Amino acid sequence: MGLFSALMGNAGAVNQDELKKNYGLLLTDTEEIEFGFKLIRDTFIFTNKRLIIVDVQGLTGSKTEFLSVAYKSISRFSVETAGTFDLDAELKIWVSSETVPSIRKKFNKSVNIFEVQKVLAHHVLR
Repeated sequence: MGLFSALMGNAGAVNQDELKKNYGLLLTDTEEIEFGFKLIRDTFIFTNKRLIIVDVQGLTGSKTEFLSVAYKSISRFSVETAGTFDLDAELKIWVSSETVPSIRKKFNKSVNIFEVQKVLAHHVLR
């Protein structure tokens, strides 16, 4: 747990208790939330078994998609840092043998993209 404890100081990190309260119904009996990042409206939840992406949609935010991705199905991922004129960093995730990224998410400067990459690498490279 040292990696996750060290990352909890990140501005985009979400407390495990808050994640469990809000998203506990998504978990299996043997699954535990290890870490989470909050974007503007979306949330990345890293469990001991999978990555859950909570995508709040629409202007009112009344529609939500819960995308579940098993770590073993992630074939590769990349991070792109923010530039001078492009203020957002981007995470791309390829699932299985797809030729284009299955998941593309932009992160503002409140989230350190390298910390997200570190947590993802921790799970995918097991």
